[in-house]
Order: sequence, then structure tokens, then C-alpha cells
Amino acid sequence: MGDATGDAARTGATGWDDEQPDLLGEPWVARTLHLPPDAETAREGVDPVATLVHRPARHRRAVLYVHGFVDYFFHPHVADALDAAGWDLYALELRDYGRSIRPGRPANHTRELATYAQEIDAAVALLREDHDHVALLGHSTGGLVAALWADARPGVVDAVVLNSPWLDLRGSWFERHVVTHALGPLAAVAPDLVVGRVQPHYGRALHATSGGEWEFDLAWKPHEGFPARASFARAIRQGHARVGRGLDITEPVLVLTSDATGPDDREHDAVLTTDSVLDVDQIAARAPLLGPDVTLVVVPGGAHDLALSPSPARERYLAEVVRFLDEHVPARG
Repeated sequence: MGDATGDAARTGATGWDDEQPDLLGEPWVARTLHLPPDAETAREGVDPVATLVHRPARHRRAVLYVHGFVDYFFHPHVADALDAAGWDLYALELRDYGRSIRPGRPANHTRELATYAQEIDAAVALLREDHDHVALLGHSTGGLVAALWADARPGVVDAVVLNSPWLDLRGSWFERHVVTHALGPLAAVAPDLVVGRVQPHYGRALHATSGGEWEFDLAWKPHEGFPARASFARAIRQGHARVGRGLDITEPVLVLTSDATGPDDREHDAVLTTDSVLDVDQIAARAPLLGPDVTLVVVPGGAHDLALSPSPARERYLAEVVRFLDEHVPARG
């Protein structure tokens, strides 16, 4: 394990392991970040870890990617596009997601979104050791986490990019208001009560075994997802409320969405050419609340994860990300 001193240790990690070959194959490597005990440690005695995945550094600018719910990093094509533009991509898998899942700890769960600041702080500090500039890229739930983190850490990164960020709850008036108000008392008395799961249609449309373009580990990204517990749902709605009151992200922010919201039970093609998870109008409405310098880009025909959209939407998304980063973050100095 690495020495628990320096910037990374001071900002969240208690230490980190040496880099090891990653499942994506050479030259990808992964490093385990050891984190302080959290609310789940007391239950099973298993401390949390996060994982930082990357290829050897080639550039002085870096992007730190934060995945969504029921998700992990399997997007080397995004790294290729950024590399061609002079950016290294590092993917952070938060505690209890993907490579960071550990027996005895509930997968894809947290009671407080602010807890994730520990691993983001540590990862950014590690990136700063080899890079002059760092941008933050968050998808879906990771977009919400990234936005809240950037609001609390002014000046730490150079730009923020949000790919279909989860800024509000898609659903009926009853779900958005009555159920939300009930989550506080419910989570207090039954924090582990399962209150929902994702629908399987989107995952099936993506995966190569069911007609999609992408290979990913169904143990880490199952089509039926992982259970959403009451305390997790409360944390998400608290994050949504913070966005609704207005954030003050000082760095330039790019928000990208599909051009259409699609029902999550649509047929295969429609699931992949609309956002079948979130409401794109909600994202557009809340984007200006993130800070004083926000750019909204709509990607026609985009999927929920715009990086996994069918062509040409996928290439449009990547081109917009590169264009924004190059315009707002200098290549040198």
C-alpha cells in the first residue's frame, strides 16, 4: 500500500495500492484507494475502497470521470477521443461500484452523497501530481455528485462536464412531492428498505448479448440494477433540493442531454435514441441553476449515457466535450 501522506491522504484516502493491470487489458491499470470507515463499515467491518483506472499519462491535461448508478467504467473509446485532443482520461469508481464492490457491503449504496467527496478529493490530488489541468466529467448520478462536489470545492478543477446529469426526479407529482416528503421519516426508521430498482430495458438495449454494441460485466451492471434503498433515495432527493436552490460552481460547466425523453419500456431502437432514464426537460431547466457559466448542448438521437449512443450521436457528444474543454482549458501553462 502507498504511503498515507501527501495531498491524496490529506484529502480523503488513508492510502493507496500500487497500480495493477486492469481488466480492460494493456496498457490500462487500476489503483485501489483505501478510504476511512463509513456508515456501512460498522455493519460488516469492511472498510470502503475506491478505484482509479487509467492508461499511462501522455498529456498535461486530464479528465476525471465519475460514473452513474448501476454503472462502472468500460468506455475506452471515450479515452481515445480525449487522448487525440490532448487529454488523459482517469475513471474513478466510487465506493461499492464496479471494481470497488466488496463482499459485506451493499452495492451501489450510500446514505450521504457528500461521502463521495473523499474519493474525488483523493483522485484529483493524485491527478494534480502529473497534470497541470484537471476537468471533472460526471454521468447521471455521477453528474449530480460531481456538481455538488464542484460547488463545495471552488477552484479545485478547471472545468466541469455533465453527461445527462440527474438533477431532479423523473416521475409524477405524487412521486416528486408526496413520496419525497415521506423519505425522511422512512429512511430514519428503515434506512435499508428497498424502495425501487431500475427497469431492465436500457441495459438490455446496450449489451452485446441482447443486440447492443457494448460488452460490460453484468455482475457490476446488471440489467435489473441494484436495489435503491430508502436512505439512498433520501440522499438523492436532498441533492436534488440543493440543485433546486441553486449552486455556485465557479468553473465553466457543460451540460449535455439527449433531445428527447423516452419511456423506459420502449422498444430497442427508441431506448437507445432517447434518454429512457431521465427527463431531458428537467435537465435543461435546472442547468442554469448550477452556476454563472453554464453551456447546454442537446445531442439529437442520444441515449441516456451519451457516450454509449449509436452513431452519429456518440461522435457528436464526444466532439462537443472536446470542443468545450479545449475552449475553456488551455493546453499549456
